[in-house]
Amino acid sequence: MSIFQYFAKRIGLYLVVLFIGLTITFFLPRLMPTNPIDGYISQIESRAGQSLRPEAIAALRSNLEELYGLKGDIFTQYVNYLNRVILHFDFGPSFTNYPEPVSDMIFRALPWTLGLLLVSTIVSWIIGNLIGLVAGYFHNKRSATVLEVVGILLYPIPYYILALTVILVLAYFLPVFPLSPTFPAEGLTFGNAGTILFNSALPAITLVLAGFGWNILSMKSLAYTTKEEPYVTYARLKGTSNWKRMTRYVFRNAMLPQVTALALSLGTIFNGALLTEMLFSYPGVGLLMRTAASSGDYNLLYGSITMSIIAVATAGLIIDLIYPLFDPRIRNR
Repeated sequence: MSIFQYFAKRIGLYLVVLFIGLTITFFLPRLMPTNPIDGYISQIESRAGQSLRPEAIAALRSNLEELYGLKGDIFTQYVNYLNRVILHFDFGPSFTNYPEPVSDMIFRALPWTLGLLLVSTIVSWIIGNLIGLVAGYFHNKRSATVLEVVGILLYPIPYYILALTVILVLAYFLPVFPLSPTFPAEGLTFGNAGTILFNSALPAITLVLAGFGWNILSMKSLAYTTKEEPYVTYARLKGTSNWKRMTRYVFRNAMLPQVTALALSLGTIFNGALLTEMLFSYPGVGLLMRTAASSGDYNLLYGSITMSIIAVATAGLIIDLIYPLFDPRIRNR
């Protein structure tokens, strides 16, 4: 398979993943027990203090169905949904924040989520693999055993327990960070960058620690196995230094499975968005999903999940496309 065929296959799979994700996103909210239009009409009646006339309710329901893309049968709605999303990237207005467009709400929240989860995942991957490399290459030393124990202790801890522990230690007993972080409504600017980074440090620390364990243990095992390969032994007999053998022979070959693991990690970063942003009051896509699910806001739920799918699939595609830079066997075919 040539490099062109490799790229074409990856891009084709990327488009298939997006199509399947959009289809699931359309049908999933319709399995929810809440009906957004009925809820909206109930809110109007409660504010008015009286029930609306049947003809007024019918007219209002018809207008709302047209406005929110719920007009017609399920197939018609599906075709209209794909047309609006794929061709115009339009999710319509939000039920809970009418008439604000859903796309505007998402574009405000998405940089927060990507900035936190993407950066923390990459930092955890880099530091964890470096620690695992040292622990695996110098496996006979006591310091390497200590590093391995750190990974063993962190790996099985559920994220919510780890997050609550970090909050208690660094925000309550040792008030290094604020217990209730506040983020400026205007978003990231040069003037408030320091404040945002300071308030984002606590959730970032928990995410980095949550990814430490697996990265340390997996790289330690790979480095230990690679160290025993014949080409590493030959390099040692030639008199190369430990540093050169560890970085140029062991690390370059052991990191290939870890690059794949990074792509899988990027594919699951939004799994932790909801819990992380709820625990730390972080203004990202996770909170939008929670608001949309609790209020039955179809459009907001569509947009949040769709943007998550696009972001995750794109991150995985980028990893796939740069993989030949790490593995010469793909370039040379």
